[in-house]
Amino acid sequence: MPDDSPAYRRILLKLSGEALMGEEAYGIDPEVLSNVAAQLVSIHALGVELSIVVGGGNIFRGIDRLGDGYDRASADYMGMLATLMNALALQNAIEAQGVTTRVQSALQIQQIAEPYIRRRAVRHLEKGRVVIFGAGTGNPFFSTDTAAALRAVETGSQVLFKATKVDGVYDKDPKVHPDAVRFQRISYLDVIERDLKVMDLTAVSLCRSNDMPILVFDMTKSDTIRQAVMGRDVGTWIGPAEHPE
Repeated sequence: MPDDSPAYRRILLKLSGEALMGEEAYGIDPEVLSNVAAQLVSIHALGVELSIVVGGGNIFRGIDRLGDGYDRASADYMGMLATLMNALALQNAIEAQGVTTRVQSALQIQQIAEPYIRRRAVRHLEKGRVVIFGAGTGNPFFSTDTAAALRAVETGSQVLFKATKVDGVYDKDPKVHPDAVRFQRISYLDVIERDLKVMDLTAVSLCRSNDMPILVFDMTKSDTIRQAVMGRDVGTWIGPAEHPE
């Protein structure tokens, strides 16, 4: 394969809501949003079919609010609405740079988003549109990581990109332990057995059951998403025991 050709035809990117905050304490940093959109547009220009699951932790993270008097289901539904706010912001930023998008929601809010329909989502991808999935799975008690794993499998993506603020998967929290070791490759089973906090374990199990590889990398570094799409050795690969050549 030529060096300038992407390694993947279709990918799903899991983008955290916190990634849109930048240095802000809350909400969306317009400059960060524009930069993220520019990276996604550059991937689209390579001919890669791109879908995105966006979180809502920069606005409302349901599981963190359980001690504030919210019951779990209500808090999770509020978090789903936060993901839709981020999805609309991301849609606006990407379309401002000339790429057509569609937002699909697992909750029925037809004034602002299409309902999630798998065949329609796949058709949008085939037509070169970026598809942004909001509202998680539409069910409480499931994370947006699990939504990302589910949508990746449903849409026939070749890989699930988990874009974070950390440059891969470590054996312990690198922010707390300076001696933490980063894995270059690790199996699904090792992630589950070690209870590593890179993704919700339900998401990892779903990927394992469906042979969906996961690539975890730091999206705050310049051009990292593009490097990942090109098949460069960035971040941590989670998959079967052996990494494909």
